[in-house]
Amino acid sequence: MALLVIAEMVMTVGATDETGRGVDGVAGVGFDGSTSPDRPPGETPSVIRDTLAAALRSALSTLEIQPIPESVHLERPARREHGDWSSNIALATAKAAGWNPRELAGRMAEVLNADLPAHVTSVEIAGPGFVNFRLADSWLHDVLIDVENGGLEKYATSSVGTGTKVLLEFVSANPTGPLHAGHGRGAAYGDSLARILERCGYEVDRENYLNDRGTQMQLFVASLIARRDGTALPEGGYQGEYIVDWAAELPADADVFEWGEERAVADHRLTLSRMNVEFDNWFSEKSMVASGAIDVTLADLRERGVVYEEGGAVWLRSTDYGDDKDRVLIKSDGEFTYLLPDIAYHRDKFARGYDLLIDVWGADHHGYVPRMKAAMQSLGHDPAELECAIIQLVNLLKGGEPVRFSKRAGDIVELSEVLDEVGADAARLTYLLQSIDSTQTFDYDVVKSRAMDNPVYYVQMAYARIQSIFRVALERSVATLPIAQVDLSLLIHERELEVLRVLSELPDTVSTAAVDRAPHRIATWVRELAGAVHGFYHDCYVMGDGVSSELTQARLHLVEAASVGLAIGLDLLGVSAPDQM
Repeated sequence: MALLVIAEMVMTVGATDETGRGVDGVAGVGFDGSTSPDRPPGETPSVIRDTLAAALRSALSTLEIQPIPESVHLERPARREHGDWSSNIALATAKAAGWNPRELAGRMAEVLNADLPAHVTSVEIAGPGFVNFRLADSWLHDVLIDVENGGLEKYATSSVGTGTKVLLEFVSANPTGPLHAGHGRGAAYGDSLARILERCGYEVDRENYLNDRGTQMQLFVASLIARRDGTALPEGGYQGEYIVDWAAELPADADVFEWGEERAVADHRLTLSRMNVEFDNWFSEKSMVASGAIDVTLADLRERGVVYEEGGAVWLRSTDYGDDKDRVLIKSDGEFTYLLPDIAYHRDKFARGYDLLIDVWGADHHGYVPRMKAAMQSLGHDPAELECAIIQLVNLLKGGEPVRFSKRAGDIVELSEVLDEVGADAARLTYLLQSIDSTQTFDYDVVKSRAMDNPVYYVQMAYARIQSIFRVALERSVATLPIAQVDLSLLIHERELEVLRVLSELPDTVSTAAVDRAPHRIATWVRELAGAVHGFYHDCYVMGDGVSSELTQARLHLVEAASVGLAIGLDLLGVSAPDQM
């Protein structure tokens, strides 16, 4: 009996992942393919899509169809029986050319079948006029070569964002106490989105905005003083145990405001660092008061004629820009509302030379989006240059029961406690499993389990299993030959091909995740690749009795490519890739 690896073989795993391709992944999502001889290795679109797009244009040219579209829409059908790739080009061009779409698709199929493109075994038509391609396994062998040539640095990269400066603001919690579990979802999302955008060529800066002025800061400072002096808390003061702990550290001669803010920010930095989240800049709202930026912004708005005074207050004419009502900038008592400093802050962002602003806000800020876009438009900016991602709530479960508060923080669950409970990797990947548009249930018991129904364990175990194969190869002195000397055509087992199919989807998945601002698509993809790896691990031996040396070499390259894919996906999620579990 052939042996794949050491005792790990006793562990049997399910053959497939149940994440559902075509539901939340990339199947059924189309991209415009275009030929480009100057495309860097590994950059999307893929070589096969370029080949098919060129063939479709050539078929239209042969049929003298005008105009020939500059871009060709291609997608992977959600159902494999419909072929490997599909295009709606006949539907898109038939009307202008005066053809019936299905008739045009049929004529195109005839032309293509008469001179099949590389890797294509047949071309068929479906539905009202889709052109479907069936491919030989050889196209997947080329995917393996693409992965190896691109490697960790180049595979699934894109230059689509080159030249675009993005300021991504996320977390931005008041420095009045520890971060809570909900902030963890925003932290994981923001940092992962930054990584994805960077892989697509964007220049991204990460920023945390400190709301370090106003009523909440005053209550925070008053609460520290009260706990230090043993007096009653102010009405609406902070009651968490952390206030007692921090007040005990408070030096007698300290400026309580400055010390309290520094203490809170230090706590935030430490917790976020544990999650592998770092910021390029921490921006202080208070600094804008000192610099006069808020006054300058108000003067700018006045000069543009978009503010007015009524009832002793200063208002922004935000209804002129699509908001449902005008907004107060300065209350009748002379105090700023939250809106005016926020406008000044975003004005400063644009002044720093950023082309695109992405703000990650909590669920309670949903109604804030139209007024901020209106404010940016009133300052002369395209409102599309400001994007606001709204993070929905996180519900924690432990032992099947809701977890609503912690002893130390009072009415919140601290993010640090979540990390203590499940670890940073498990927390990050769990936060990223779902779209931020949906409320999330975070079950401690599931996330902590070392079982295959735990998505975190499932994915990391796939990577660890690959590394175990390399260790066994090293122990047996089996060296991997250069890929040019390896016969990849031996990779015909369905488990092998499925690994390659999923790997072929990574460039599109990264592009989709960037365009849709959707890191959860990467999480879905890594789970799918992990499922393919587990299925291969169970059914396909890499070395040993009954496995030829030629097949061993091909499979070693296959698992190396899978290792690259998993490492890229996990890195985009900010999750480690462990060699052993």
